[in-house]
Amino acid sequence: MVRRWVGGMFVIAGLACAVMATPPRTIVAFGDSLTAGHGAPADASYPDDLRRLDRAAGDNDRVVNLGVSGDTSQDGLQRIGAVLALHPDWVILEFGGNDGLRGLPVAATQANLQGMIVHLRQAGIHVLLVGMSLPPNYGRDYIHAFQGIFAELARRDHVPLLPFLYQDLLPRLRADPGLLQDDGIHATAAGNRVVAATVWRYLHPLLDRRH
Repeated sequence: MVRRWVGGMFVIAGLACAVMATPPRTIVAFGDSLTAGHGAPADASYPDDLRRLDRAAGDNDRVVNLGVSGDTSQDGLQRIGAVLALHPDWVILEFGGNDGLRGLPVAATQANLQGMIVHLRQAGIHVLLVGMSLPPNYGRDYIHAFQGIFAELARRDHVPLLPFLYQDLLPRLRADPGLLQDDGIHATAAGNRVVAATVWRYLHPLLDRRH
């Protein structure tokens, strides 16, 4: 009788642990060279560091890097099928920087981002939208319109917004210029660790939102 009771308790405890454990999620980092980790060593992109932060938090989520250097928002829209095929729980959507650097029409960038969000939301995928900015030489009016894309999309589509990917990195540059590569655009391995911490701060509280 005692043996049966003890065995039953182990079964109950095992079931309780199974219920309490969070199943691994799939998180896709979808973007351009800032996501791909252009110029940084292998395994030193911000999604790589995001994966390490996830593990350190006791989770075992699958973090997939679908960043492609040089991609515009139009390229991203054309690649959205690759994201959908992975059936992710969350997508970190980072596009627009190359659009802005090429001076592409703001309305076109917004429409492309909107299209990606629509595809993802229709598939039941949660989106963390990442805002971007531009160097001051692009002019106040264009920069203002460009930056406004992301806040408007977040408001209209009710998606969480990380206002600027480098919001924690840029203030630290004076003390540590080694956070950026010589091109002044792409993060080094150390810079990507800062970026990952920024993304994680926004993403982690959202991860248990399933539906």
